[in-house]
Amino acid sequence: MDKEFVDSMRTLLVSQKRQILETLAATNADFRAIVEEMDPKDFADVASDDIDRKMIEALGSQDIKRIRAIDAALSRIQQGHYGLCVKCGKKIPTERLQALPYAVLCIECQKGEERRNR
Repeated sequence: MDKEFVDSMRTLLVSQKRQILETLAATNADFRAIVEEMDPKDFADVASDDIDRKMIEALGSQDIKRIRAIDAALSRIQQGHYGLCVKCGKKIPTERLQALPYAVLCIECQKGEERRNR
């Protein structure tokens, strides 16, 4: 996968994570204190750390899933596996990653999963 594209996806993922955390900080005083203490570079580094208990309590279930997906994508970038389908190993199209930067399945495998889950 092209290094420039992966770097832009990393920036986008960190931005999405920051947006979730800042939105939560705006509505939750306890969480605001946690976010304000974080160094901006820590937003990317948090992928390797456990999410703080207060953070989990403050986040809604959708936000938790999204942050975990973002953290997993950042981890795949770090490991050099970003953009590869975890099921079949094929390259995930850049258009799909631009639409859903934390996608783990190619379109074909995602369709198969959706059919099985019906």
